[in-house]
Amino acid sequence: MSDLSRLIEGEIPRLRRYARALTRDISRADDLVQSCLTRALAKQHLWQPGTDLRAWLFTILHNQHVNDVRRSVREGVTIAVEEAPVLSVPPGAMAALELRDLEAAIAKLAPEQRQVILLVGLEGMQYEEVALILGIPIGTVRSRLSRGREQLRRLMDMDEEAPDRAAQAVKQTAKSDLGRRAA
Repeated sequence: MSDLSRLIEGEIPRLRRYARALTRDISRADDLVQSCLTRALAKQHLWQPGTDLRAWLFTILHNQHVNDVRRSVREGVTIAVEEAPVLSVPPGAMAALELRDLEAAIAKLAPEQRQVILLVGLEGMQYEEVALILGIPIGTVRSRLSRGREQLRRLMDMDEEAPDRAAQAVKQTAKSDLGRRAA
């Protein structure tokens, strides 16, 4: 196994977490990661040693997701009722209710805002990395992040005096939920 393959292997958990957050479907997320990894290995000659491998892989994943979404819009996607995901919440589980509300609120965000919120809040990436991955200026990242956080606060009925709760909720509950789903 080459050094690059080992480095790529170390990024798989992050790629899976981001793909699951993007697609909100474990099977589609795994397919997206597999497509990303296949493409990365096929194009490994294009990666320049010394550059940020993580950003390169996330860019491939992001572009593959955009292509998949465009293809599904063009072709039309149908889901059988029995295959539709069912969200169940144990009674009295406050954390599960908050997570469900957060997941619903994130799903209502514009895709551009959702991507930035997930990369910064869930993956803990720097604004510069997010700008590189999404191919947008850093100012656009900041703007989308600000608007996304504000929209999350409104959707979650959070007061203005607790602006960091939305960011904390995104990071803490999403990581714990995605960690449980990955297990």
